[in-house]
Amino acid sequence: MKIMSLAIKLLVVSTTVFSVATVQASEQITLGRTILLKIGDEGAKAPLILCRRADAIKIQAEKNVYLKRAIVTFKNGDKKTINFYRDLKGGAETDWRSFAYKRCVKNIEVFGNSERTKAGIKIFGRK
Repeated sequence: MKIMSLAIKLLVVSTTVFSVATVQASEQITLGRTILLKIGDEGAKAPLILCRRADAIKIQAEKNVYLKRAIVTFKNGDKKTINFYRDLKGGAETDWRSFAYKRCVKNIEVFGNSERTKAGIKIFGRK
């Protein structure tokens, strides 16, 4: 009886430990939120108060939007331009765009146009 209950407890503990390890490997964090205006050549800035480490980003649109590009500024001053050039329906997300290794993201500027009104944009990072 005691061996059976010990085996069950060991099984439960091992499955929770392994499931937590897989969730943490690809944890998604919110890097910032911003609003795209109807038409404009100026980017919508999503400044980060603290530097957030991420190895990739993806963008989610809350309304229909034409997403052109995002310029990511890192802590050391380097910039990376990520081109999207695609229509996103409300609630749709882009795919993950990698930085090649974990970098400290300081600022993100998103360029695009929203249809008829302003549209909220969420920027996610992958730890």
